[in-house]
Amino acid sequence: MSDARTPAQIEADIVRRREQLAETLDEIGVRVHPKTIVGDAKAKVASQVDQAKGRALDAVQRVCWDVRAKFVAEDGSPRLERLLPVAAVAVGLVGLLAVSARKHKG
Repeated sequence: MSDARTPAQIEADIVRRREQLAETLDEIGVRVHPKTIVGDAKAKVASQVDQAKGRALDAVQRVCWDVRAKFVAEDGSPRLERLLPVAAVAVGLVGLLAVSARKHKG
């Protein structure tokens, strides 16, 4: 049995390979087009920003839950032994700021 191909088979292979080459060149043309490159870069940056926002939001939520856990018991009741000292310090700071503001006016 011979592996010899007919001229028609060779011509069909050439046509098929030309079509494949044309498709490949079209794909390359799309990939290297400035609009495609800019679009890909924008999408990558947007994805990175979304990921950073997600991580930041997670971090803020963790901090909020940690602070809440310090001042609110598991049953939802306030932990007065922790809230009262913080409230006293806050009132003291507001008082100092008020006295300081009056001294600067007068």
